[in-house]
Amino acid sequence: MAGMTDQPGAAARRLVLASQSPARLGLLRQAGLAPEVVVSGVDEDAITADSPAELARVLAEAKADAVAARPETAGALVIGCDSVLELDGRALGKPADAEDATARWKSMRGRSGVLQTGHCVIDTANGGRRVSATASTTVRFGEPSDAEIAAYVASGEPLYVAGAFTLDGRSAPFIDGIDGDPGNVIGLSLPLLRRLLAEVDVAITDLWA
Repeated sequence: MAGMTDQPGAAARRLVLASQSPARLGLLRQAGLAPEVVVSGVDEDAITADSPAELARVLAEAKADAVAARPETAGALVIGCDSVLELDGRALGKPADAEDATARWKSMRGRSGVLQTGHCVIDTANGGRRVSATASTTVRFGEPSDAEIAAYVASGEPLYVAGAFTLDGRSAPFIDGIDGDPGNVIGLSLPLLRRLLAEVDVAITDLWA
């Protein structure tokens, strides 16, 4: 495929993550990549879409577009991601405050939701080629007690993550299971990223640091 190379010693493409999420950065690093982080500054509240899955994708595109347009990212591969939890047809992002996080958990417990993560890849060195898609993972929530919910909210963790929970943090004991890619719930689907990179003629193995 044009643009892909297996030549030993070939210089890896510069990779930029248009997200300040430490979880996404961690996933990419664990997969052998070494992205730089450039925060997009996009006003997420100003963006709307017809469905939670579409909203996640549009938000990811907006973040990637904003970072790809900056002079300092010229020539880089830019990855934008954004996640929302779909529950009762609504898109739930980060809770507004502790009260919101508490109410969110009381409404989620014993139920299932779909974690939607939008992904966008822009190759600024190849005419600005852009591809995007959304990955979906069903999350089955357990039934934490009111006291457990209060303790979790007091930890502060749910205030900084989409859906007010994480799969790899303090709320892990309150998640009974998932159906789909666990990385997608943490913040980024590596299998989907591999497919999107292939669409812009980049092999993910060529990005290994």
